[in-house]
Amino acid sequence: MTAPRAFAAPRLRRLAAPGGAGHTTREVCDLCAQPIAPDHRHLLETGSGDIACGCPACALLFDRTDAEGARYRLIPDTRSRLDGRVLDDATWASFGIPVGLAFFTRPSGSDAVRAAYPSPLGLMRSVVAPESWAGAEAACPALAAMTPDVEALLVNRVCGEPRHWLVPLDDCYRLAALVRAHWKGLGGGDEVWRQVDGFFQALTPGPARDAGLPGPASGAGSPHTTPREASWASP
Repeated sequence: MTAPRAFAAPRLRRLAAPGGAGHTTREVCDLCAQPIAPDHRHLLETGSGDIACGCPACALLFDRTDAEGARYRLIPDTRSRLDGRVLDDATWASFGIPVGLAFFTRPSGSDAVRAAYPSPLGLMRSVVAPESWAGAEAACPALAAMTPDVEALLVNRVCGEPRHWLVPLDDCYRLAALVRAHWKGLGGGDEVWRQVDGFFQALTPGPARDAGLPGPASGAGSPHTTPREASWASP
């Protein structure tokens, strides 16, 4: 397993606190510059790993099953909760993740699985051993059907019963930004874990855009700020 390393967070340059400049700027599509509604679709720029806002026309352009290899991939807008013991303690230990909060993605055209976990410095990344992931897929076949690049297995083992979700990639970036914004001292402090718990409490199966997840500038359980992607951390 490769050593984790920190990635920059270019979208944090657009971080807007409530009442700040981000609330007076009209959002536009990052591909064609057309005005877009606050509740719009998002695309992954595969080369940089950054997230782009998309108008309906541009989103439709990349909403294809043969889009692998394209510069942009449409991020799905649904979530599903995986019930039961998806990853047992032995499987989780084999991943070599030093924390209890992480997400996993499969790059296009590769059998590798990448792990990422939030930290006060941004996202840290590593690669999961193939035999370890094979064991996870055997226990939970739904993992084998994850959409490459843009869908993630999100795991919370910080406290209580482990929680496992298949979520859009932008959910994971939003969670990473939340951790970075609220982390205090060496252990994070009570507030960051309250925020993380609120994030997972707000997750609901079905259309992701209807859930109203909190962003890093908002309280746990309250609607996130607009523009939403102003609070994301992308690798």
